[in-house]
Amino acid sequence: MKQFFILFAAIIISSSLYAQSPNKMSYQAVIRNSSNTLVTNSAVGMRISILQTSTSGIAVYVETQTPTTNANGLASIEIGGGTVVSGNFATIDWANGPYFVKTETDPTGGLNYTISGTSQLLSVPYALYAVTAGNNTPGPQGPQGPIGLTGPAGATGPQGPSGTGGGHYIGEAFGGGVIFHLWKDNAGVEHGLIVDKTDLSTGQAWSNVNATLIGPPAQSSWDGLSNSNAIVGQVGHTISAASFCLNSSNGGQSDWYLPSIDELSLLWHNRFNVNKSLSTLGGATVLPFLAHYWSSTENNSNYAWAFFFNVGYADYSFNKNSARYVRAVRAF
Repeated sequence: MKQFFILFAAIIISSSLYAQSPNKMSYQAVIRNSSNTLVTNSAVGMRISILQTSTSGIAVYVETQTPTTNANGLASIEIGGGTVVSGNFATIDWANGPYFVKTETDPTGGLNYTISGTSQLLSVPYALYAVTAGNNTPGPQGPQGPIGLTGPAGATGPQGPSGTGGGHYIGEAFGGGVIFHLWKDNAGVEHGLIVDKTDLSTGQAWSNVNATLIGPPAQSSWDGLSNSNAIVGQVGHTISAASFCLNSSNGGQSDWYLPSIDELSLLWHNRFNVNKSLSTLGGATVLPFLAHYWSSTENNSNYAWAFFFNVGYADYSFNKNSARYVRAVRAF
């Protein structure tokens, strides 16, 4: 469970598939101590558990690791590569999910795990499943091939290839919100962006620190998560649009963040399908036509980027202390 006094933003990045079976899975987490201060350039103790069925389910695999955080408090590990406490990562039946990853952290590097976070595994386990089991079960039969051109009259051509089945779509209610963007990586694994079902604020300042430059760590046009972590990590920070998102547990998820300006642009371009879906979901609110949404992309010491949903363009001249709409997104 995500503790109130810490930020524990985690993302499954990719799966590493080796030879015959999937042995490791990359994982990242931003570590903060009880004072909400980033734990930077320090060894931290971590216990990682793969839970089956629910956030309180049976631990089918447990390991410990001692990674070192970077200057932004980010710890990067490969699940499956630590010291095994119980279970066998290579023999997990990913088809028998859902599965959740629980991380317990000691920011001092020991075994006194005081920080806890649990997130559902989405795309990566399916990639692992495809290696261990999915290739043994063909998808539905593809469409019939075209009529043969050189054969006897009325003869049909060869059967079309088998379909792969599955797949998400823009506007799908999924992962605590609604999907507004999809893409596939080089391994053919599908990823996407999900927008929250409701606004977290209709009048929140970008940050209480509104006249000091953060710089490149908060100026990515596309990486909203990194921007968000940089915003809340700024000296003097107490509240911001980014902290609203990072601390949210809406939809049972713990990895929300303030979108970058490019992510907001993608959301605006797909708002027809998103709003159509949101209008059918209980407790959801559509994206307002006249809203100006904060992005996590900083412009300079005093200004940050926001997106005008009424006219469909980005603007960099919003003072950081001005009040704008806030809606979180997450990736899978």
